[in-house]
Formats: sequence, C-alpha cells, structure tokens
Amino acid sequence: AISAAAFAFCAGPLGQAQTQGVSKTEIVIGTQLDLSGPLVAYSKQLKHGMEMRVEEINALGGINGRKLKLIIEDNGYDPKKAVLATQKLVQKDKIFAMVGLIGTATTLASMPILFEKNIPNLFPIAAAREMYEPLHRLKYSFAATYFDQVRAGVKHIVKLKGYKKVCTLYQDDDFGLEIMRGAEAGLKEVNLALAEKTTYKRGATDYSSPIAKMKDSGCDFVVLGPIIRDTNGALGPAPQPG
Repeated sequence: AISAAAFAFCAGPLGQAQTQGVSKTEIVIGTQLDLSGPLVAYSKQLKHGMEMRVEEINALGGINGRKLKLIIEDNGYDPKKAVLATQKLVQKDKIFAMVGLIGTATTLASMPILFEKNIPNLFPIAAAREMYEPLHRLKYSFAATYFDQVRAGVKHIVKLKGYKKVCTLYQDDDFGLEIMRGAEAGLKEVNLALAEKTTYKRGATDYSSPIAKMKDSGCDFVVLGPIIRDTNGALGPAPQPG
C-alpha cells in the first residue's frame, strides 16, 4: 500500500530541492508493473491496490492539500522495457517519485535514470540487497532481502531434515543469483555446498532439462529461484515424493 506518511516525508526536505512532479495542487507519481509478461496475474493485484490507495488518500484531501496522480507503465518484466518506461515517466510525465516498481532486474535498470534526476525509488516489489545497498538517500525498501530469507531458511531446513545433497534451479538474472547466493551462504554455515547449480533463461517454458540434471545428481533438496509462473512450471516435470 502507498503510505501517505512516506509522501509527506518526501515532499518535505527532499521536495524542497526537487520540484519535479509537485505543484500546489498535485503530486505526480509513477510505477512500472508487468501487465503483459510472466508476472501479469500478480501485477494486476498490485495495480488495483495502488489505485485504491491513491483514491483513498485523495478522498481524504491528499498530501498536504495536494492530490496524488498515479501513472502506470507496463515493463513486461523486461529490463530493456523498464528503461524505456522509466525514461518516459521521468522525461515526459515528470514524476516526483517511482513507487512499487516490480522486479529486481527491472529496478536495477531503472534506478540510475531515477537517481540522475534526483527522483526517489519507493518500496520496489523486489527484495534484492541492491534495493538498499549501497546506501543511497533515494532508496526506500521495505522487505527482508531474498539473500537473508533464503540463507536462514536453507540453514534451518537442512539442519532440521538432515539433507546432504542440496541443489538449486534459478532464473539466470539478478533475482535468481540472489537466491543462489543466499542458499550458498546458508549451506556454508552448516559446512555444506551446493551439489548442483542449474539455471534457465528468462521467459523459458520448458524445464525438463534442468530438472533431469538435478535428478541425475541425486539431489535430496532443491532450492528454487524462479518467479511465480516458472515455479509452477518447474514443479510439473519434477519427481514427486512417494
């Protein structure tokens, strides 16, 4: 949900130096969602939530008397499209802030464009460490990192179940790498290492080859680093317990 307090904060000290997107009556904000790619089902819910929250804030009088205007662009979960969408939002729409941008690789591609124009990136729908590392005054993240989540989860499950041969299947991009690195870190804490690392390209629909590779390796525990749709696709050809 979009926080009215967050915008009040940003429109204070930061807003004094950055006037783009802020007038006496309006604050223009932008977002990028995946409305045509593999995360479309998830993004539609985010879109509806953002629109509802903006309506609620405006119905209550807006932020310091200014109404919010939300502009939504489709990045298709593609970094190249994200760059074009960011350029449009910054240069044409003159947004004050980017809010809820979805995707790790898409956010990483967009942040340099935003920061060059002194535009904050608020609450991205991504939990890679780069969302707040290195520290930057225009980065506002809200989630525990993928790295920490996977590191702690893998360590706990391996100790609890006694797994010895841990493998990973992950998307071949910045998001997938964070999952893989988190798994490596968790295993290192229990003196283990990944027995097999298998990747797939963004947009793939056939996972039979990497699944077969892990099966041949005799994996007893698989750490998955795909997005929602791909996780479901990978589970199809995977061997079922029992």
